Amino acid sequence: MKQNVLYSNNVDATLNSIIEGGNYNAIMVHVDENTRQLALPLLPCLSNAHIIEIAPGDNNKNIDTLSRVWSEMAQCGATRHSLMVNLGGGMVTDLGGFAAATFKRGIDFVNVPTTLLGAIDASVGGKTGINFNGLKNEIGAFAPAKAVIVSTIFFHTLSEQEFKSGYAEMLKHAMLHSHESFEQLLNFDFKAIDYDLLLQMMQESLLIKQHIVEQDPNEQGIRKALNLGHTVGHAFESKALADGKPVPHGFAVAWGLVTEAVLSHILKQFPSKDLYSLVHFVKDNYGAFHITCDHYDQIIDLMRHDKKSRDREINLTLLEDCGSPIINNTINEDDIKTALDIYRDLFKC
Repeated sequence: MKQNVLYSNNVDATLNSIIEGGNYNAIMVHVDENTRQLALPLLPCLSNAHIIEIAPGDNNKNIDTLSRVWSEMAQCGATRHSLMVNLGGGMVTDLGGFAAATFKRGIDFVNVPTTLLGAIDASVGGKTGINFNGLKNEIGAFAPAKAVIVSTIFFHTLSEQEFKSGYAEMLKHAMLHSHESFEQLLNFDFKAIDYDLLLQMMQESLLIKQHIVEQDPNEQGIRKALNLGHTVGHAFESKALADGKPVPHGFAVAWGLVTEAVLSHILKQFPSKDLYSLVHFVKDNYGAFHITCDHYDQIIDLMRHDKKSRDREINLTLLEDCGSPIINNTINEDDIKTALDIYRDLFKC
């Protein structure tokens, strides 16, 4: 699955060339309330597009919202020869991509991510979907976008929390690639963001992801490496959502990276120096997800619901070293509880 990823800060011209070259009978732009206000005015090529607006927030990435998007697509006369432009963060591109992939058995869509998390994680890689029954991305499909336009022009309005949420996914890619990439990301200056440097770093990060996805588009083998940090991270995220105290996806991934790095150290001798470097970086920038031993059974049960698990076994990607991932590790409850104990000690929670 070759991904057509375009890096440009002239997003309007880049998108317009795609629209003009497609001979589409209808153009729809899928936005949330925030991106309609802040991002859509930057793209005059979409001035005549049919706007499909949804409420922001991951809690709205559900089947009710999806059904409404399908209804609006039908009402504006969308056919297999129409185009959906998903302009927003990961929630918008996930849900909009799934709506496009399933309407009329599939229409073209272009992702224009407006957040760092959306650019690095959700918009590239061909995964689409919605949350269901309290579980993240439980319903979905592999469906690559016709194109993904990656830019930093939308990032100036991001909060520090939103920016760091996306950066955690870049950190994951770096750990999968090399020690040098890992060290580079640990030294990034969040207080004085160099957006030209960031676009270059994003391209390097996405090339790591693309290389893996192209080898294994349907996640049967090496693509499972991209789930590093996510099995534990999704469990933390789902617990927080169930508690009515949702946390940003990237923050949950950062805490998941630490926990899975602890397991990697215990089971695969991942270097302690790199583990402590990761812990220091995550503590300074993401704080801690506070749990007690009373929460362990709930967290483990949520991990068993992960899409990568088979027969309720917990399957993780672990690291021998930065750049040396090992997929398909079945982890027992005792080791998980030990890792959660160490996580709590490291974060003093």
